[in-house]
Amino acid sequence: MSTVIYPSPIFGPVHSRRLGVSLGINLLPADGKVCSFDCIYCECGLNAERRPKGKMPTREEVRAALEARLQQMAAEGPRPDVLTFAGNGEPTLHPDFRGIIEDTRALRDRYCPEARISVLSNATRILRPDVFAALCRVDNNILKLDTVDDAYIRTVDRPTGPYIASAIVDGLIRFRGNCIIQTVFLTGTDAEGRDVDNTSEHFVEPWLKALKVIGPERVMIYTIDRETPVSTLRKAAPATLDAIASRVEALGIPCSVAY
Repeated sequence: MSTVIYPSPIFGPVHSRRLGVSLGINLLPADGKVCSFDCIYCECGLNAERRPKGKMPTREEVRAALEARLQQMAAEGPRPDVLTFAGNGEPTLHPDFRGIIEDTRALRDRYCPEARISVLSNATRILRPDVFAALCRVDNNILKLDTVDDAYIRTVDRPTGPYIASAIVDGLIRFRGNCIIQTVFLTGTDAEGRDVDNTSEHFVEPWLKALKVIGPERVMIYTIDRETPVSTLRKAAPATLDAIASRVEALGIPCSVAY
């Protein structure tokens, strides 16, 4: 099994399928994974197999490393299209997440004011006031909602703490459109042979109803792109993704597809 572990606190730039030239900001340890989900499709591997020994970078370390890299990119290129909080797990788990967002805004304004700040989050912590406030300060607040079916979430996304899909949807509504919903569609089975296809009407119709009440700025749908820790997963077909995207756009919500 080949999985991806990112350097910390800065990596890239990389070319993102969805965001362009992206300078990555990894708030998790560089030698493992820390996440409030344990997704069977995660490119970083399963939590138990990627336990870090190192610590999260401090707020000061993140600020210094980001400033040095932005200075270099301003002088040598390429300039980033986006500064993306991603990496080895869930970025909002960092205890200084809100302060780091403020530091990043200041550095962006100084060195690359045209760049946008993105956060890729699984949305498990959006009910925390500090996390909610921080996410309201970024340009691309990209939040995961793979389904609104709790049983599916327990099987595929596997939260490490309490998770109730209806409560997450209520939290997403509070952003009043200042969010982007990100959903992975896949087929195949999990390691126990259970069907994990979330492209059927059983899953898509309730998900569409949730999008209608959330009213996000846009929706990003995609399928698995790299090797996954569970080898029996399969990509969703391009035609299936296109059909789902058309139904999102019929709600008046822009939708992009990454195959």
